[in-house]
Amino acid sequence: MLQISSVVKNFDKVQALKGIDLKIEKGSFFGLLGPNGAGKTTLLNIIIGFLTPDAGHVSIDNEPLIYDNLKMKKKFGYVPQEIALYQELPALTNLKIFGELYGVGKKELNKKIDWALELVGLSGRQRDVVKTYSGGMKRRLNIACSVLHDPEIILCDEPTVGVDPQSRNAIFEMLRRLNKEEGKTIIYTTHYMEEAEQLCDRMAIIDYGEIIAEGNLNELTNLLEKKETVKIVKNDFTLSKIEGLKGMGLINETEFYLELIPKGEFKKYALLFTKFQELNIPDDSVEISRASLEDVFLFLTGRKLRD
Repeated sequence: MLQISSVVKNFDKVQALKGIDLKIEKGSFFGLLGPNGAGKTTLLNIIIGFLTPDAGHVSIDNEPLIYDNLKMKKKFGYVPQEIALYQELPALTNLKIFGELYGVGKKELNKKIDWALELVGLSGRQRDVVKTYSGGMKRRLNIACSVLHDPEIILCDEPTVGVDPQSRNAIFEMLRRLNKEEGKTIIYTTHYMEEAEQLCDRMAIIDYGEIIAEGNLNELTNLLEKKETVKIVKNDFTLSKIEGLKGMGLINETEFYLELIPKGEFKKYALLFTKFQELNIPDDSVEISRASLEDVFLFLTGRKLRD
């Protein structure tokens, strides 16, 4: 178990972390969620020993993390937000350099490189220079370099930034494989809530250097008074029906749709859709949507997650 206890970090007059407490169980896929500047990367850098906290400590299985203890630091694999590769060198050479930096023996390293290339789907491109790779391929190679030394805990700092949907799904699958088949604990930072909903079995929301909520998806959405909303396509026709809709519940107007929170008798959706028929609103313009993590964040902080 990784335990983060009362961790504080200041940069001049800015308090980046304000007493963070977290327990991350072995083998979990843990999401650390929050907007840019919330403190996610700072916390990861403290966990791997790149930064020293001003107060508090990090421990693994009740053993305090000592920042000059290389054996303990090898328990971690770190996938940084920025691409950390030698662009002018082939992928294979990159992997050999990182493996040697981790102290992996030559005979073992060759096996680990073959395994890592297969994991990330780059076996056929291993001799190509990295600068010829697409953004998604570079992201995948970044992950391969981070796992060569067989770490117990893999920290991924927004690993899908700037990649296409196909590469994003490939990254999801390789991380699931590392978690489920290899038994790795994964800490995954993101400000894309749909990613966390797909991947993580437990999550913490961080904002302004504080943990403001923690739990699994059900526990977090249960913080909301409203568990479901009705989304209606926003166009000139549906906007003309707002007066008729007001009696059905609370209406919020967003950029792309009308959000209806049913009240009273209209919580029975058969009555709700009967009312839509009376107003001539077609069924394909209406969607019942369950509460999301982004709804939770908005409820807790009063502002959208991606601001």
